[in-house]
Amino acid sequence: MKTVVVVGSFDDLRSRQARFLEEAAKIGEVHAWVWPDAAVRRIAGKPAKFPAGERVYMAQSLRFVKSARIAAGQPTAHALPGLEVIKPQVWAVMEGEAVEEKKAFCAGLGIELRAIPESSLLAIPPAPPLEPRLAHRRKVIVSGCFDWLHSGHMRFFEEAAGYGDLFVDVGSDNNIRMLKGKGHPLLNQDTRLYMVLAVKHVKQAFIGSGFGWLDAAPEIARIKPDIYLVNEDGDRPEKKIFCEERGIQYLVLKRTPKSGLPPRDSTTLRGF
Repeated sequence: MKTVVVVGSFDDLRSRQARFLEEAAKIGEVHAWVWPDAAVRRIAGKPAKFPAGERVYMAQSLRFVKSARIAAGQPTAHALPGLEVIKPQVWAVMEGEAVEEKKAFCAGLGIELRAIPESSLLAIPPAPPLEPRLAHRRKVIVSGCFDWLHSGHMRFFEEAAGYGDLFVDVGSDNNIRMLKGKGHPLLNQDTRLYMVLAVKHVKQAFIGSGFGWLDAAPEIARIKPDIYLVNEDGDRPEKKIFCEERGIQYLVLKRTPKSGLPPRDSTTLRGF
């Protein structure tokens, strides 16, 4: 398997960046070098939205990434950092970033510069069908909007996956709009589902076909989970009653960020 390196800010991860990492992973094992905060400002011309440690945590939480590290020193846009740590065979870049400076750098070291076509980053791949039989441990289900995926979501998935194979109900656009009001969701359901499926802690994910706070009820009947897990914001009496009636363990987790990272919530990030 080839060793593939990617380099960048990995700030505010969205579907285009995740698609880039997915395509890079088809070439080989992906290792991400994340620019430190000062380098983001210097190279991108503006400060990062999220600190370097949080950006590393987000990148390494994706199933397409083998490792993510902060690039030491004073990284530049046209040279690879950390060659003493990782010996890459391929430097994967987005199509518009395959500039002459990078080509010359790679040619001098015998590294292949592979440009990922922009056309391959735009389409959202179809989600695999829900198949509960693929679970090998206890089955855990969580539900939510997961609009603007952030480190709080990643930590929630990471904790939930500690209880068993994690199934994620992603709220449909119509249901989220009904529950949260005008302007919601920020991202459409296919994009939100894709980003959830990109998280390595998630076993399977699907769009809930029901309505209301228990929009996952039809899928719960198929999955037959052992645990329905929510965070404090998602705790609802009707969810607890629903689980009690079906012999499903109902667990409420505190909203605790990953150690060393700030708390995050979609409402604050979105601004409404």
